[in-house]
Amino acid sequence: MNKFRHITPVTDQEDTEIRRAAASDPDAPSMSDEDLTRMRPASEMLPVIFGDGNAEKLMRRRGRPAKAVTKEAVNVRYDRDVLDAFRAQGEGWQTRMNAALREWAAQHGMLDR
Repeated sequence: MNKFRHITPVTDQEDTEIRRAAASDPDAPSMSDEDLTRMRPASEMLPVIFGDGNAEKLMRRRGRPAKAVTKEAVNVRYDRDVLDAFRAQGEGWQTRMNAALREWAAQHGMLDR
């Protein structure tokens, strides 16, 4: 099952209408070359506006913390029925498959745990 939706390209007419609406939006005026040259990156301006400590909090990366890579991408081939059984359980099937392989390897003395 493909989890990505099919995206229909915008027609020339739709594109013209979108551009016309954007140009007439009073909350989104066009920027001049002078406006663009005055722009500064957030990393430069946030400390001035909010102070160093608060700016650092605002610019901190979100998401999973950076740490040593513990997983490795590999190409393997599994029997269709085995894959279907894991996939039938829904999202997280790869994590569950990894746990099953880990459990089997531990039971057979293959892991240092």
